[in-house]
Amino acid sequence: MASHIVGYPRMGPKRELKFALESFWDGKSSAEELQKVAADLRSAIWKQMAEAGIKYIPSNTFSYYDQVLDTTAMLGAVPPRYDWNGGEIGFDVYFSMARGNASVPAMEMTKWFDTNYHYIVPELGPDVKFSYASHKAVDEYREAKVLGINTVPVLVGPVSYLLLSKPSKGVEKSFSLLSLIDKILPVYREVVAELKAAGATWIQFDEPTLVKDLDANQLQAFTHAYAELESSLSGLNVLIETYFADVPAEAYKTLTSLKAVTAYGFDIVRGTKTLDLIKQGFPSGKFLFAGVVDGRNIWANNLASSLNTMQALGDIVGKDKVVVSTSCSLLHTAVDLVNETKLDQEIKSWLAFAAQKVVEVNALAKALSGQKNEVFFSANAAALASRKSSPRVTDEAVQKAAAALRGSDHRRAANVSARLDAQQKKLNLPVLPTTTIGSFPQTSDLRRVRREFKANKISEEDYIRFIKEEINNVVKLQEELDIDVLVHGEPERNDMVEYFGEQLSGFAFTANGWVQSYGSRCVKPPIIYGDVSRPKPMTVFWSSTAQSMTRRPMKGMLTGPVTILNWSFVRDDQPRFETCYQIALAIKDEVEDLEKAGITVIQIDEAALREGLPLRKSEEAFYLNWAVHSFRITNCGVKDTTQIHTHMCYSNFNDIIHSIIDMDADVITIENSRSDEKLLSVFREGVKYGAGIGPGVYDIHSPRIPPTGEIADRINKMLAVLESNILWVNPDCGLKTRKYTEVKPALTNMVAAAKLIRNLLASAK
Repeated sequence: MASHIVGYPRMGPKRELKFALESFWDGKSSAEELQKVAADLRSAIWKQMAEAGIKYIPSNTFSYYDQVLDTTAMLGAVPPRYDWNGGEIGFDVYFSMARGNASVPAMEMTKWFDTNYHYIVPELGPDVKFSYASHKAVDEYREAKVLGINTVPVLVGPVSYLLLSKPSKGVEKSFSLLSLIDKILPVYREVVAELKAAGATWIQFDEPTLVKDLDANQLQAFTHAYAELESSLSGLNVLIETYFADVPAEAYKTLTSLKAVTAYGFDIVRGTKTLDLIKQGFPSGKFLFAGVVDGRNIWANNLASSLNTMQALGDIVGKDKVVVSTSCSLLHTAVDLVNETKLDQEIKSWLAFAAQKVVEVNALAKALSGQKNEVFFSANAAALASRKSSPRVTDEAVQKAAAALRGSDHRRAANVSARLDAQQKKLNLPVLPTTTIGSFPQTSDLRRVRREFKANKISEEDYIRFIKEEINNVVKLQEELDIDVLVHGEPERNDMVEYFGEQLSGFAFTANGWVQSYGSRCVKPPIIYGDVSRPKPMTVFWSSTAQSMTRRPMKGMLTGPVTILNWSFVRDDQPRFETCYQIALAIKDEVEDLEKAGITVIQIDEAALREGLPLRKSEEAFYLNWAVHSFRITNCGVKDTTQIHTHMCYSNFNDIIHSIIDMDADVITIENSRSDEKLLSVFREGVKYGAGIGPGVYDIHSPRIPPTGEIADRINKMLAVLESNILWVNPDCGLKTRKYTEVKPALTNMVAAAKLIRNLLASAK
């Protein structure tokens, strides 16, 4: 019985690629050095899978930024502003598209379906001229073949690529991106021809958009595209891979009717209803790649249950035609549990990272072929039993308190207009108040001191003294810049979710459980293994300390319950909303303690609220109901004069704007600049928003420093659809990933732009 891995983490167990990229971007290493690190990492990954016994090993899933940008490069779909003149696309153009450069901004970045991974959104229009401009897929296939490993090259499928794109600036929003299908297929034919010539016998097209609610025209595009590719694909085994949800019945029918396709990959973990479709009918003679090992979470697989599922599928499609697979790419999980030498041993026995999931996949494949490893299966069963019975998982008081939340709406007593009036009397802010999102640059000295404190190399007294100095420096800088509402810069936090999780019960933490978010940005998600509560205040000391350093309002900075949930590895033994309500109660305690300590502006970030939106329309309302309710729970008890902010970034918000309004925050700061002010279109179309709002005026994920005039133009665009009395001026997101040499001039220009527009507004009266 065969085994397959959809994709694998790219950063490596020690985040080798992250540091190689950053060294290259800083000009400290050459392109050749970066390429060598990448090649060594790919080689290690392929060898690891081969040694584990995986038959279908993917290639071209490695990326310097993301796989959609790689496809944009392959198709030569470079926006004109990057001055690409043809030929093979190099690092200069590639990274300019991803990060911007001194003269032009980056392309839009948004979330990859409902994950915390990001991709660079292609910008397409009727005049785009496609050409085969990156041979990466073929080069990496050949690279693996030299090692003696015949891989399955993976390409983002042509239809999903177009559906994940957006019309270029200046192109009508109604432009049909699918009308470009016949223009991009010739490039796909060239890639396929080169792969065949290089010796490839299988090819994988990722078409994850098949799990979404597609109309008849969109489904027809799949039929058309693969019919057009049929002759080119002749002689190859073709796998179309889907993931993250059930495939709807009509999409399943379309997919399984494609003549050029040999095999179909389905997510059986999140797409359990797909099993019913398979039982009702599966094309004879085709392969089923069954994703029974979870690529999105870190819990050990229930091997006995998965084996039963695979045996049932084998009875339907034929035992020689069923392949054990991961549910999606392992990109979304941590790399290797072996690196976790300090993790609690009981909890560690419940887990499986990417390297362990590869072993699980092969163990299931061997068991299906009659070579079941009884010792391995017995150890797995014992670990599952341990987790189920462990007393550390359940707290009855927490369960009871969370269950009691369901019968109430949890709203603040006064409406937002009355609250804003009360807050303005207390805060006395100018028109177009300026602020930042929370974090300031994380210097090497700051990271060193945090490491030394965690390793007990410096005393708590020395650590607190250093952090206070950092906060004082950030406060002084903001006062010098004349920012109106300050932040303390979060120097005590390496990662906002990890920071809060470390102080909540029910969480466990890894030393090296890094997961790529975008580019070189990695996060280390906490593991929620049990019921959640707050044993003691988490941020009150630092917020109070920062407020004592200034007369200006200082924001208390918290992460919201939905974001903590969506940016963690979440327990799978109870519904997600129950865990979220538990976190909401813990954050509520913290909000009320901050208010008692004299903090009058409190930001509760919900950066990941949109990210968790289900991929199917029928499931959206239920999610939004409990997610928005969870946010309201956190602050329903504060005074009218306490101003509650929230922040969201890098997702498409327009389709949930009414839920955002229903959160009932006093002020929301939200990404706007990188997406070409797409957010503003909802207000142009008549949506009324009465709370404070700060659509970001510049992109912090790019090192580019925006000039004052550019920021002023953005503010004027906002004022065309928003009242000046509700508009805030702020960056798109936190400044943690930037350098002070970038932050200072960018914020200087931002404040100057706000003052310029204030003066113009005042003179117009």
